[in-house]
Amino acid sequence: MTHHGWAVRGGRVLGRAVLIVGLMAATACSPVYRNHGYIPSDDELSLIEVGVDTRETVAVSVGRPSASGLLNDVGWYYVQSRWKQRGVLPPLEEERQVVAISFSEAGVVENVERFGLEQGRIVPISRRVTESNVQGSGLLRQLFGNIGGINAGGLLDE
Repeated sequence: MTHHGWAVRGGRVLGRAVLIVGLMAATACSPVYRNHGYIPSDDELSLIEVGVDTRETVAVSVGRPSASGLLNDVGWYYVQSRWKQRGVLPPLEEERQVVAISFSEAGVVENVERFGLEQGRIVPISRRVTESNVQGSGLLRQLFGNIGGINAGGLLDE
């Protein structure tokens, strides 16, 4: 009887171990997504009036770019990336968006644009502009640059 009790308990322990290993394997295969950086939402961007708002009012409405973004004399660039982690493999960047808010020399908003990647090319997702040219196109290439397969020659079809 004692021997039989050991076999039953041993079977339960083995069954639990198999279940735990199975759950760990299933969890390792399920991707985990994380976002890095900050970009203002479309609702937040709708509060910005092209030709009216200034650097100061934009800072109040949507904040300044985070450490992953960039501020310069031409504009403010907000960058957000979505990363996928699968098991023990290194994380893979799946998506990156850049919001560019450009200012005139007087500090008034000229353009509010959102860019993403489509088939390796940087494409505008949304735009509210006073000028059709993107002043920081070289900077956009740099902000998107470490994602493989970008066609830097075809930044924007205008």
